[in-house]
Amino acid sequence: MNPFRQLLKRSGHQVPVGTWLTSASPLVAEAVGHAGLDWGVIDMEHSPLDLPLLVQMLQAIAGTRLVPVLRVPWNDPVMIKRVLEAGAQTLVVPFVQTADEARAAVAATRYPPQGTRGMSGMGRSSRFGTAHDYFRTANGDIAVIAQLETPLAIERLEEIAAVDGVDALFIGPADLSAAMGYPGRFTHPSVTTAMSAAVRRCKAAGKPVGTVGATPETVTQYRAAGFDFIAIGSDIALMVQAAQASMVALRGQHGDHVHTLSGGTDASA
Repeated sequence: MNPFRQLLKRSGHQVPVGTWLTSASPLVAEAVGHAGLDWGVIDMEHSPLDLPLLVQMLQAIAGTRLVPVLRVPWNDPVMIKRVLEAGAQTLVVPFVQTADEARAAVAATRYPPQGTRGMSGMGRSSRFGTAHDYFRTANGDIAVIAQLETPLAIERLEEIAAVDGVDALFIGPADLSAAMGYPGRFTHPSVTTAMSAAVRRCKAAGKPVGTVGATPETVTQYRAAGFDFIAIGSDIALMVQAAQASMVALRGQHGDHVHTLSGGTDASA
């Protein structure tokens, strides 16, 4: 069964917390997998990650408790087909703005007659042909998360949520804030108000919804707003923040200047 769906089902009152994996490093992904996070988005949209390296990252994470989610670069059926063959089971599809785009994303993940995914029996997805019932079960085991990043997408939220095969929605605060006229100001009151209203509409539609925040304080606010799954920053952001905190502790008291990250550590979303 799909591990991300199971994570949402067993979460109860504890919202699953994840992070963005943008380093394109299997070693970093494996380390993050042992850090106690529930899930992580392997990002192919905003990172130098190719398919062979994706396979290595999935292999590295497989030995940890982290549930992997894969964000494809675009809503492209060829790329979707290839990452599924590489072993991805839960996909985030960016910049979905209409129900038709959501249907196209779902169709690319399904074998005929439910979809348009090409048949191949020897990929990593089928355990190299040893999972003999893979063609029969694959359609039901793949999850699709539609990412909403513009006011237009938010406006059409119910239509997108109603598409059969869309398991969850994800609201990207970085692109949404830019599209609303507040680039880089992910927690501008107008943006957070729009996101909170979107959460209420998702609840009414019966669809889980997630997002990403740069700091524990922001994640706490998103949790209070009712988001069902939340990421905190990214592997690189967490690493840089820890390094900067160490440098501030070591040099800050002596007046040395240390460049620190702005609030935009969740810009990849």
